[in-house]
Amino acid sequence: MRRKRLKPLRRKARLICMLAVSFTLIAGCSDAIPISSNKTGAGVEQTVKSVKVIKAVKQKIGDPVEHAGDVQSSVQFDVVAKAGGDIESILKARGDMVQEGEVLVRLNSTEAKFQRDKANLAVETAQAAIGKAKERARKDLENQKRNLDLSIQKLEQSLVDMTKSYNKTKNDYEVGLANKAQVYQAEVQLRNAKFDLEQLKQKKNMIVAPDDSISELETQLKDAQISLLQFEQSMTYLEVKAPVSGILTELPLEAGMTMQAGAKLGVIQKVDPIKIKAFLSGDETKYVANKTELSYYIAGEPAQKGKGKVSFLSKVIDPDAKAYELNLEVANKDMLLKPGMKAAIQLTDEQEQIVVTIPTYSIVKEGDDSFVFVLAGDRVEKRKVQLGRVNEPLQEVLSGVKEGEQVVTNPNDLKDKEKVDPSAVEEQK
Repeated sequence: MRRKRLKPLRRKARLICMLAVSFTLIAGCSDAIPISSNKTGAGVEQTVKSVKVIKAVKQKIGDPVEHAGDVQSSVQFDVVAKAGGDIESILKARGDMVQEGEVLVRLNSTEAKFQRDKANLAVETAQAAIGKAKERARKDLENQKRNLDLSIQKLEQSLVDMTKSYNKTKNDYEVGLANKAQVYQAEVQLRNAKFDLEQLKQKKNMIVAPDDSISELETQLKDAQISLLQFEQSMTYLEVKAPVSGILTELPLEAGMTMQAGAKLGVIQKVDPIKIKAFLSGDETKYVANKTELSYYIAGEPAQKGKGKVSFLSKVIDPDAKAYELNLEVANKDMLLKPGMKAAIQLTDEQEQIVVTIPTYSIVKEGDDSFVFVLAGDRVEKRKVQLGRVNEPLQEVLSGVKEGEQVVTNPNDLKDKEKVDPSAVEEQK
């Protein structure tokens, strides 16, 4: 009897436990699957997210990008002694502004003066020798002409006598007093005499003064003249002149010092135009890559701006500075810029600071890449963006987003092409 009564009780307890487990499972499923008014075609319900967006707009990202630079001379020239000698006088001092061609130092050289006088004497000697040779040649020519004239006169007189003799022989032949051989002989003598006379006249016309000795002397004269010019030029080198206009920064000399030809006397730094030199990072070179001039100002005086020509932008990194060299060439007629000053170079201008911007918190980082979600209708598009300058909370966008597009500012857990509730979109300002 007792066993029969226990069986119904066990069945009821088992039923109660099964019901408890069932209610627990139902409660767990209700937490995992939310109930939504939106339904798919298959009847499975899912949530549609709401997003916050902001328009990508153009605005000032910050002040113009600047980089410090050093003011340097555009080029340095060594002042070199072209001739040796003793320093006679020093006309300029270190730090003076000098002009091209201005005398800086005067040298004195006894040896140079001696060589010049010697060359001058060689020229005078050669000129005198040529004069004597020409006079001698003139007299020889006159004597030759005189002798030829006498020979021509004698031959002409002889020709007259031969003509008479020939005519007489012909007459004798006609009357039988001379034979044919005698006539022929007289004719030959007459013809030879005429030929000799013609030869003497041609010789007289062609006679010229002998120039062999004069030609040799003229060569000697030219050599002497060249040597004289060289020594005259050497004498001008005793005045050491500035090769270029600029500032004389070195002149370690004292009067009485002896200088050898080729010795360095000083240094002149050319300061008009002057150079501003800076070293840029790889990102900074992008701002100036296609520019021909940039603005600058002297450190501490931002109101006094000027412009300089971009004379050099290195395409390879400097191994010492680990950066790219930039040179500005600046006109400096008023000498306001001096080597050693510091200057600020503006790599961008005010207009270049107006760029398309988005909030930094709208950017999603995936490794080295950056992405944003852009609202397109009722879906969001995941786009890769190229970023530029940052000025919290703004970030410059170089590519990937256009001005006016709506960028999601709460991109967490979004996926590309994911559908959102357009009625729930909150636009931020």
